[in-house]
Amino acid sequence: MGMTGHAESVQVIFDPTKVTYGQLLQVFFSVAHNPTELNHQGPDYGTQYRSTVFPLSESQAKVAKAYITQLNASHKFAAPLVTTVEEHAQFYPAEKYHQNFLNDNPNYPYIAHQRYSESRTA
Repeated sequence: MGMTGHAESVQVIFDPTKVTYGQLLQVFFSVAHNPTELNHQGPDYGTQYRSTVFPLSESQAKVAKAYITQLNASHKFAAPLVTTVEEHAQFYPAEKYHQNFLNDNPNYPYIAHQRYSESRTA
């Protein structure tokens, strides 16, 4: 179990003139993970695997919370979302073996499953 309070996450740096924060949320909730699993993703359990968003501003937090409310109301998922919106904190890069994981491990079971799931919903 995660004892540090950290979450395995991705820091996204984007140009808001090319992509909106809302569009990034659409990707996050569509293909990045399962937002209905509390403190786990697939076979990985612990609070470090929680579904969470770290907005950089109050306006991003409002957009994220509204989007979560909208998704829950739409019943797009079979269960309610458990995604939290947490205050942005210090971001720490992952260990080297986690860097470029998708490219370095294309046949890893979780990666293959996610790609299969994505292709079915696209």
